[in-house]
Amino acid sequence: MKELIDSFLNYISVERGLSNNTIISYREDLNTYIDFLQGQHIDALSKINKNDITNFMFSQKDRGLAANSVARRLAAIRMFHRFLARERISKNDPTSLIDSPKLWKKIPDSLSLAEVEALIAAPNIRDKQGVRDKSILETLYATGMRVSEAVNLRLDNVNLDIGFLRCIGKGDKERVIPLGSKAIASIKRYLEASRSIFLKGKQSDYLFLNRFGKKISRQSFWKIIKKYAAQAKIKKPIRPHILRHSFATHLLERGADLRSVQEMLGHSNISTTQIYTHINRDRLKAVHKQFHPRP
Repeated sequence: MKELIDSFLNYISVERGLSNNTIISYREDLNTYIDFLQGQHIDALSKINKNDITNFMFSQKDRGLAANSVARRLAAIRMFHRFLARERISKNDPTSLIDSPKLWKKIPDSLSLAEVEALIAAPNIRDKQGVRDKSILETLYATGMRVSEAVNLRLDNVNLDIGFLRCIGKGDKERVIPLGSKAIASIKRYLEASRSIFLKGKQSDYLFLNRFGKKISRQSFWKIIKKYAAQAKIKKPIRPHILRHSFATHLLERGADLRSVQEMLGHSNISTTQIYTHINRDRLKAVHKQFHPRP
């Protein structure tokens, strides 16, 4: 059955245009699913039924997997079985009678403006890596880009003269995002003071490089964010997209319209962007409770 996973992943990569990160996640989800079935001595597609898939989902929940992750695994399994039925590799689709779990939308963690300022101020700009790290943090907060998008940002995607960058997001969808003056200044400083030193005479199309002159990894971005959050003494849980969430929250708090924020974040559905409006309502409730004479 694992051989069929490769055929399916090739299909969704070519026909659906899904991102490489999504393909990697689906491969992991489906391999876990097949391993579970084999552990139950189910070794043929014809033997899989609705109860087997339901049992798999419960097993993942019992292992402590978050509800969103369980739902993603079900989505991968559903697409996989639909593909098999459509290609007539399998006679039926055992997922057709399974409902998707209803999930509460988790409100994303975000930083306060003071915490963002402390985070961005943490790198030592007398050091070439510190100059790069500050430009990374400035760019993430100025644009709301996903870490995976920033990692793949190319030099010719950035126009510092007019203050915009071109971002290639999920599904290879392109969007244009404004850059603020502080981010522009920080990127210019990085280009002048650090990037050429990292390259050591070599060439690279990517904007953000590691100290060996190669494209910086997502893991390195994550370590940079965690490192400076610790230095800034930020106590909140730090996740890779925390500056993206802060970008959206702060824009909406200051009156930005939802459609513009949706476009800058690259959300295909505005309901995803609306999650950030709940943060504002929660904060309003907290302020009301703290300061109203009859809370």
